[in-house]
Amino acid sequence: MLLSDLQRKDIVNVIDGRNVGNIIDVKVDEATGTIASLIIEPSKNFFSFLSRGEDTEIPWKSITKIGEDVILVKLGL
Repeated sequence: MLLSDLQRKDIVNVIDGRNVGNIIDVKVDEATGTIASLIIEPSKNFFSFLSRGEDTEIPWKSITKIGEDVILVKLGL
């Protein structure tokens, strides 16, 4: 799977069903060469222009499933 394939998928938190945002980058563990986390741009919505959203880092261990159209994550925000 390519990074561009991951970037096309919606990221949904299984705790509350909320769309978390879009993947803009990945962090790779240099020692092992594995993906350590996904860097997520906050969801764009009507109120996003009122507050300055910051990128979110989702640890790889928080990913529960990568499906055809969606990536499910478990975040206790």
